[in-house]
Amino acid sequence: MAHAAFVIHSRPYRETSQLVEVFTREQGRQSLVARGSRQPRSPLKGLLQPFVPLRLTFGGKGDLKTLYSAEATAPAIRLAGPALYSGLYLNELIYYLLEVQTPFDEVFDVYVETLQKLTVGSVLEPCLRHFEFYMLSVLGYGVDFTQDAETGAAVSASGWYAYRPEAGFVALSKAEPGAYRGDWLYDLAELRLESPEVLNAAKRFSRTALAPYLEGRVLKSRALFIKGKRGNSSE
Repeated sequence: MAHAAFVIHSRPYRETSQLVEVFTREQGRQSLVARGSRQPRSPLKGLLQPFVPLRLTFGGKGDLKTLYSAEATAPAIRLAGPALYSGLYLNELIYYLLEVQTPFDEVFDVYVETLQKLTVGSVLEPCLRHFEFYMLSVLGYGVDFTQDAETGAAVSASGWYAYRPEAGFVALSKAEPGAYRGDWLYDLAELRLESPEVLNAAKRFSRTALAPYLEGRVLKSRALFIKGKRGNSSE
């Protein structure tokens, strides 16, 4: 059976092969060995790259399977600059957050949709926040933005709240550094990310909520994004 897939990570293996992490629509994340894929005349050379829509066949026992065949089903999704770093960030989230060999067909569709948005110049920050919120929800890590996690009372639009990881938002007696205003939380619940304040709040929440599941890993895409911004500022 052939599977729709994207490469999310690869590295050299032995002299001529690669270890390739792919995200498939039907079987989720898979770890594959692509034998001979680094040989000059291999039909796989140059094909096993991020953002190329692929159809793969693979099989074998255990967690590491053998790639039998791969073909591109469409031209590569073209990303450059900050959009490229954003696409790599999506790949890292999938790589670190999704359990291996577990189907996530809806996540696959949202991933492709988000990549397409990045290609047409959609504003990056809202695209990334939408994907992060979606991942948190799918994996069961989402929170209720409209209810106090301690008392169960509805969030007050004029009140201030602190986020408690893996629990939710709790009321504060007054504004504190890093606090969230109640009306921002209602906007986050509806993914209304138009205002700079709410967009900043969304980013802070995502970073904090994802941190326990990333287990302290430093994401390479973030480093590339920061490096790119510094490079542009020096021009």
